[in-house]
Amino acid sequence: MILTQEKFQAIISAFPSLKPILVVGDLGVDKYTYGEVKRISPEAPVPVLEVSKEWNKLGLAANVSDNLKSLEVSSTICGVIGEDSRAELVEHLLEERGLNTWGLVRDKSRMTTYKERVTTSTQQICRVDYETKDQIDDEVFKRVMGRINEFSQNHSGVIIEDYGKGLFTEALCQKIISTYREKNLMVAIDPSRSTPPSWYKGATLFKPNRLESNIIVETLGYFKERNLETIAQIFVDKLQIEKVIITLGPDGMAMLDSKGDGKLRIIPTAANEVFDVSGAGDTAIAAITASLISGASLEEAAWVGNCAAGVVVRKRGTALCSKSELNDYFSNLRKILQ
Repeated sequence: MILTQEKFQAIISAFPSLKPILVVGDLGVDKYTYGEVKRISPEAPVPVLEVSKEWNKLGLAANVSDNLKSLEVSSTICGVIGEDSRAELVEHLLEERGLNTWGLVRDKSRMTTYKERVTTSTQQICRVDYETKDQIDDEVFKRVMGRINEFSQNHSGVIIEDYGKGLFTEALCQKIISTYREKNLMVAIDPSRSTPPSWYKGATLFKPNRLESNIIVETLGYFKERNLETIAQIFVDKLQIEKVIITLGPDGMAMLDSKGDGKLRIIPTAANEVFDVSGAGDTAIAAITASLISGASLEEAAWVGNCAAGVVVRKRGTALCSKSELNDYFSNLRKILQ
C-alpha cells in the first residue's frame, strides 16, 4: 500500500532540518562527451562522433552526496582522491554544488577516478575509465579514519557507498560501523559485489540490487538460493543486518525489517519511463537513508527512494532528483495507483 500524501510530506519536509549525513566511499568524476555519428572512420571500422557538448558531473559516492544536496539534506563526503588535475576537478565540482571538501584525503600514489562516457542521443558508444583499484595503505587509512571519527560527533548517520575501487578494507568498514552504531546512528550500506560481505557485518541498512544479492548470498555459501525472502533473512542472520532492501529494477523493491514483523514485502517500481539507469542506485540510497533518519518506516522509506529513482531514470546520464520533482512524481503516482 502506497503511503498517504500527508505522510510523504511529513517525511520529506523533515529533510532540511536533519543533521548532516556522512557519505564515505570511492570518489570520482563522470564526464559525458555527447554528439552525433554521421560516418564511419576511413582509418578503422569505427564510428566518428561529431562532438556538440561535453560536461562533468560528480560521480560514484560523490553522486550520493550530490543527491542528498538536491533533496535539501546536508551531507559531508569522505573519500580518497589523487594528487592530479582531476582531484582539482572533484574539489571544484563539490564547491560548485555547495558541498564541503573537509573529508577529502589526497593520495599521490592514486589516480582520481574519472569515467568518460561517449554517447549519442540513442546509445553509448564506449566508456573510458581512469582509476586506481589498489587497496589504500595504512597511512591513508589512518587519515580517513581520523576524519570519520571527527564527523561522528555531529552527523546523523553514515552511508557506506562501496564501488570496489580500493578505499574499503575490513578494518575500515568495521570501524565505521562500530563507531556509528555505538552512538545509535544509522549505518546504511550500498555494497560492492566484489567486497567480502562479512566486512559489512552489523550495519543498520543493507541495499544491494538483485544481481548483487545473488552474488553476495553465494559468497556466504548459499549457491542456489534465489528466493528473495530467504536471501533477505540470510543477510539478517549471517551479517547481523537490521533492515534489508533489495532493488529489483523494473520489478520494484523487496524489503525485510527484522525489527518489524520480519516478513518480506515488495513494492512495485515507480518508474514509468526509463531512459538511463546510471546513478539510480545512488539516488535511491540517498532518499531511503534520509527518510529513515527522518522517522519513516522501512516501507515508507522504500516508497520515497523508489519515486526518487523513478525521477532520475527519465534523465540522461548521472542525474539528480530535487525535492519538488520528488513531490510531483509521488503525487502523480498516487493518482495512477488509486
